Amino acid sequence: MRLLVVEDEVTLNKTLVEGLLDEGYQVDSVENFKDGEYYIGLRHYDMVLVDWMLPDGSGIELTKIIKNRFGRTAVIMMSARDDRDSILEAFGVGVDDYVTKPVDYDILLARVEAKLRFGGSNSIVIEDLSINPDEEKISYKDKVVELKGKPFEVLTHLARHKGQIVSKDQLLDAIWEEPELVTPNVIEVAINQIRQKMDKPLGISTIETIRRRGYRFCYNCKEED
Repeated sequence: MRLLVVEDEVTLNKTLVEGLLDEGYQVDSVENFKDGEYYIGLRHYDMVLVDWMLPDGSGIELTKIIKNRFGRTAVIMMSARDDRDSILEAFGVGVDDYVTKPVDYDILLARVEAKLRFGGSNSIVIEDLSINPDEEKISYKDKVVELKGKPFEVLTHLARHKGQIVSKDQLLDAIWEEPELVTPNVIEVAINQIRQKMDKPLGISTIETIRRRGYRFCYNCKEED
């Protein structure tokens, strides 16, 4: 499970990140709205913990962006505001939970675990094609596709950004833990495996190559290779 912490209070940000890492989560953290929006577009997150008041924007607006792009991504709002109207406003834009400051870490962790446990499936379903990241499983009509590891993650990331052009560098940053240690060629290898193990056997096309720009998930589109 990958989480994003958007909190400008440095001490709280560090405490949350260290605690969540200790629990086995993958965690990214930023301290402002702009970086939060960037990371949301870069990677898929199962959950975002966001502060209401950020130095360059509002957690409310960031929540709207998250829910508009990735409806199944859970959002927990953290705020010193404990009045009824603020809480109702937050839930009105789609937050899944609301935690008042000062944050009790143990209670927050319990809320995080509960939301991730019962938050529903992260499956991507496009017509007859179903991609289940939680189980690393792909099915097409009544057939199961044997695609694992990085090729599966590349396919999943592109599918989550359906219709968008994603560069090799963006794929490396989103999927590889240490992208600086690998070459962009690993992306080409992953794309080739997707086409060999999935597209050709099923007679479908899922990934379009955009010359000099990257790749785009385009189910049943015509490739531009």
